[in-house]
Amino acid sequence: MASSSHRIADFTCEKQPATGARGMVVTNHPLASSAGAEMLMRDGNAIDAAIAALFALTVVEPMMVGLLGGGLSHIRLADGRHIVLDGLSTAPRRASADMYDPVSDEIALARETRDRRNAVGALAVAVPGALKGWCEALARFGRLPLHEVMAPAIRLAEHGFVASAYLNDCVRQVASDLTRDPNLSALFLPGGEAVKAGTHVIQSDYAATLRLIAGHGPDALYDGPLGTALANYMTGQGGLIDLADLKAYRVIEREPIRGSYRGYEILGPPPPSSSGVHIAQMLNILEGFDVGALGFGSADGTHLLAEALKIAFADRAVATADPAFVDVPVDRLTSKAYAAERRAQIDMARAQSFTPGLSPTESANTTHVTVADAEGNVIAATQTINGLFGACVQIPGTGMTANNYMYNFDPHPGRALSIAPGKRVFTSMAPMMALRDGKLRYALGLPGGLRIFPSAFQALVNLIDHGMSLQEAVEAPRLWTQGGVLELEPAFPDDVARELAARGHEIKREPVVAGGMNAIAFGDDGTLTGAACWRADGTPIAISGGRARAGLRFAIA
Repeated sequence: MASSSHRIADFTCEKQPATGARGMVVTNHPLASSAGAEMLMRDGNAIDAAIAALFALTVVEPMMVGLLGGGLSHIRLADGRHIVLDGLSTAPRRASADMYDPVSDEIALARETRDRRNAVGALAVAVPGALKGWCEALARFGRLPLHEVMAPAIRLAEHGFVASAYLNDCVRQVASDLTRDPNLSALFLPGGEAVKAGTHVIQSDYAATLRLIAGHGPDALYDGPLGTALANYMTGQGGLIDLADLKAYRVIEREPIRGSYRGYEILGPPPPSSSGVHIAQMLNILEGFDVGALGFGSADGTHLLAEALKIAFADRAVATADPAFVDVPVDRLTSKAYAAERRAQIDMARAQSFTPGLSPTESANTTHVTVADAEGNVIAATQTINGLFGACVQIPGTGMTANNYMYNFDPHPGRALSIAPGKRVFTSMAPMMALRDGKLRYALGLPGGLRIFPSAFQALVNLIDHGMSLQEAVEAPRLWTQGGVLELEPAFPDDVARELAARGHEIKREPVVAGGMNAIAFGDDGTLTGAACWRADGTPIAISGGRARAGLRFAIA
């Protein structure tokens, strides 16, 4: 790690890390972290714990994640193998490139369609992959049975949990869309008002659904009664998903993208995710600069990060589509030679315009878990139903909230990200890991839509170039741009913002860039440090201690 560089943008961490040696679970809700920790203390491994946490999150973070969503799991096994399980949603087989009516060709409005049919309602729902992805991860790499892993989520749904201010705020943001669905309204808009913090929320229908899955596995959805309920709802409401779509869905195992940066090996998911390719690309560009010497939050350092982001977004349109449908030039985009070409285009004295990407809009409403066990198994998993409460529809009698993943496709025909039957949605999810000398040092991830992989990139720079602690790296102020405005969180000083404006950046102050990051750092002595940031209800739970010394006997007087 580089020695700590000076800071121009200073900040104080709001949370404290947790430290243990026998396991670590970090999620964006304390009850989900508790569910994962329970599995570790039942002699489960990291994968058992992560899947338990994700099922629990479907109950306590219902606006972010659900069985009918999708996501990516980056797994490092104790033997050093890295595997990415792609459980992203797909377009239904009856979908077509011209199924929506786009309202504009402008970049800022590129995803918008007439009557918001790709955002709200049955036609916005893509074929779900989350449940199958979680169950496959558990069956292949976990060691506890599904019913045991699901037990905490079932308890939370059946007996209830206490709503947080965060949930209340999310409900208020989409209240007008939630009112369209009687089931979601009854749960989260009682009396027409957003569920208040402190309210006890019970989800009886959903508890029954979870019990059905615990007893019958993912087939309950992909070839059983839950699938029938989903297909019947789609038929009645003008959606496209049918039983054939569900039966045909497959989880894909992918090899991670591997890059290098100042002696670290950086690993992330490949297309259709942006993160592996473009984080490697941006780090390659930064290798030609002494980033630590520029200082964290300086005008020069911030300008450099912004220009690297703009280059990545300029290239992103050709690198985030489903590789089964689009030829993705991964080797070139991640090469040191290409980075040198792009680095030469950066002018440190002024902001430049690069050809913009085609994907300016992506939901920020996601969740992430990072888990490690004492044996060396680690998982970083990012999952979502896309928008807040997805398509804002709940499948009657099941308690399952549907995704609105069709919003991630480009509604204009003839483009790399256009809709095609069976095509996987592209994503910015960034479940990342960093190794040094072959040993795992960091695992991290976060929600935040289009701002996910740029924020994960900045956290890695904070750790490697600026010598920050893990807690500092996840809480440090962030920036974001894709070539338009440059968003800065409040801790960036006003004089830095003015200098950036003088270089040609259009500055916009934002209270939050992306969501709650959580991460684990791995010490040489086996110590695990977990950290979660102020941008969500993130909570690390560490486990230490262990079994009694072998052969120990009490002396009896």
